Amino acid sequence: REQYFADLVESHSWSTVKIDRNGLQFFWKHVLERDWQWVNIVKVPRVQSLPDILTIDEVEQLIGATRKLRYRVFLLATYSMGLRLGETLSLQVGDIDGKRKQVHVRRGKGHKDRFVPLPDLTYQALRALWAKHHNPCWLFPNAVGSPERIRTATTHMDRGGTQAAMKAVVAQCGIKKKVSIHSLRHSFATHLLEQGLSLRHIQALLGHASPTTTARYAHLTDVAEQNSFDAVNRLVNGLHVDLRRLCHAISLHS
Repeated sequence: REQYFADLVESHSWSTVKIDRNGLQFFWKHVLERDWQWVNIVKVPRVQSLPDILTIDEVEQLIGATRKLRYRVFLLATYSMGLRLGETLSLQVGDIDGKRKQVHVRRGKGHKDRFVPLPDLTYQALRALWAKHHNPCWLFPNAVGSPERIRTATTHMDRGGTQAAMKAVVAQCGIKKKVSIHSLRHSFATHLLEQGLSLRHIQALLGHASPTTTARYAHLTDVAEQNSFDAVNRLVNGLHVDLRRLCHAISLHS
């Protein structure tokens, strides 16, 4: 049996090995009714691949090429605060503290709250977007229907529509990397490391429960130390995004 699996590992994929092992285990325990003594003889290794990272130029390109205002500001906010897709969609007007220059991210992964720095550019973009819809609750309200319906929407934008918009603009820009909205978060963390922010600070910004999760970004760039807000603001304000052009002649429906 040991030799059979040793040979199988050499000639087949891990998924095939796992299926064979599980099938034999089931037969051994439930048909033969014998104790399974060597369940761990073949254990599929856990593969952790590094994510594709967008360059700062590519992030600028994606934001600039996004035609609809709500999606353009969404990409900027997601990248510039290192948020998950659902965290950005769930942002409410009351979560923005312009005076303290921070955002209250509520019920993130693991149902944990955290505060993240609010870059000046992102703050101005969010204000410009809100000025278009004036929804009293959502920063990214459901944009289906008339302006009045958007203003009174009780739900946020659709996840699927947001993901489709990202996919479309990636294709439009000719970016061949395997990226999604979550790639903006990975790219943000990597760029902050390049700005000199420590892994410990990035762990807090991203809301990682374990430093091991954050440590994978060390494989992508060098690590140094800086102040969190200064590093975030320097990174985001360095984007070549013309705020007036971003909002000019762009409607919620265009």
